[in-house]
Amino acid sequence: MLIQLAIRDIVLIDKLELNFREGLSVLTGETGAGKSILLDAFTLALGGRGDGGLVRHGETQGGVTAVFDVPLDHPARRLAAEADLDTEGDLILRRVQMADGRTRAFVNDQAVGVQVLRAIGAALVEIHGQHDDRALADAGTHRAILDAFGGLQAPLARVAEAAKRVRSARSALETHRARVEAARKEADFLRHAVDELETLDPQAGEEASLAERRTVMQQGEKLARELNEALEAAGGPGSPVPHLSSALRKLERRAALLPALVDPCVSALDAALVALDEARSILDAALRETEFDPRELERVEERLFALRAASRKYHVPADDLAALRERYLADVAAIDAGEEALGVLAAELGQAEAAYGAAAAKLSEGRRRAAKALDAAVKAELPPLKLERARFITEITTDSDSRDAAGIDHVAFWAQTNPGTRPGPMMKVASGGELSRFMLALKVVLADKGSAPTLIFDEIDTGVGGAVADAIGARLARLAARVQVVAVTHAPQVAAQASTHFLIAKDAVKGAGRVATRVASLDSPARREEIARMLAGATVTDEARAAAARLLQAAQA
Repeated sequence: MLIQLAIRDIVLIDKLELNFREGLSVLTGETGAGKSILLDAFTLALGGRGDGGLVRHGETQGGVTAVFDVPLDHPARRLAAEADLDTEGDLILRRVQMADGRTRAFVNDQAVGVQVLRAIGAALVEIHGQHDDRALADAGTHRAILDAFGGLQAPLARVAEAAKRVRSARSALETHRARVEAARKEADFLRHAVDELETLDPQAGEEASLAERRTVMQQGEKLARELNEALEAAGGPGSPVPHLSSALRKLERRAALLPALVDPCVSALDAALVALDEARSILDAALRETEFDPRELERVEERLFALRAASRKYHVPADDLAALRERYLADVAAIDAGEEALGVLAAELGQAEAAYGAAAAKLSEGRRRAAKALDAAVKAELPPLKLERARFITEITTDSDSRDAAGIDHVAFWAQTNPGTRPGPMMKVASGGELSRFMLALKVVLADKGSAPTLIFDEIDTGVGGAVADAIGARLARLAARVQVVAVTHAPQVAAQASTHFLIAKDAVKGAGRVATRVASLDSPARREEIARMLAGATVTDEARAAAARLLQAAQA
């Protein structure tokens, strides 16, 4: 519920702070005292349209803060959480209005967009006036109001789930049908491609592996030629070994004659021959290592060329040929099994639509039962409101071809204001005063059926008096037993029913040459005096005071 409203520098309000309690609170005062200003300021805090003209003359900005205490599971807290806002403690809605027209919005001191503020505000407060009967004016809400009254949330959820399954089944059918149609147009190409790719049998990563193998073999062939050349030089016909061996033998025969001179030469030649023999052995071993089958290189190159040709033909990397083959296989399979699959999906859609139809029909039956109960409940509230000759009618139009997540019904609140007249949509056939009373009767009936925790009624008693005003006051009091109600009223019968009474007045600001709107919470004697003023007018008489006392006493009975 609303627990505090603070206003700074809005029109005639320089500084105002109101504390609210549960039950029925009324605001009274002379015409022009500022009741409309106060409501305009409150609407601003709830996300209403900003206007630089609201800022008090001479100030650069004004502000409104509304503080609410609501349960932890209240929808307003869920909306705040979805906007990543802190939801601990009270919910504090604040709006700053600049004189240049700009505004800033805050929830729990965190900056938010106006749309977020408006959504949270709508979950916390409903404002109803003679010309702002939103529950009746917006036919789009009538179906939701009827469902809330009838407690139809469970069948409504089943219809929503059935609608979701229908959408899913229809999407699956349409997607598959499009795929089959597209595949049929390319059937010949696909079958040829599948045959070709099946024959080729590409593998992921195969191209890189083949290219690496080819490089190794190509380099090995060149190395083998060079090793052969080296081996020929070290041990072939042109090798220096025979010459070196002959020279060594000759020197060995001379070694005995001049050993000091010949022996080092013999040792050097002998080492050279040993080194050449070792080099020949190493070269021979290396040559054996480079041996490969030239036919293998040919096979690798042919396979590599085939993969790359297919890659160019199908415009995909060689590594993607295997995946392409699988996709083409699936498309061919879709063609081959398409009709059967389409039949299965069509049957599933039919089953989903039948289930939706059954759930929607059951919901429609529940709505018709709820409509009769709602009409009867509202009808019982109308006679005391001097609408005893009027009828409230919940008009339900069912169209099985018009399906959505909320069913197949269009719901509209109609009225017949007098016998013999043609019933019609509430907003078209009821006057402003009648609308206000219809709305009040509806709100009394729906008080515990999903209303916002705070209801604001702006002069719904305009143009009525006596017994009708008394009936309006009694119904507002009944309504306030279940939700918080704040009413701006000119009717003393309504004011007498309040648990909290605020008086709005304009006072001169000393030394400032201007006036300001003030609001005071009235105690019992002051309440009696204010209600007497409302009864008597400019001059409050003892008779008016006595009548006021009787009204207050009757309200407490």
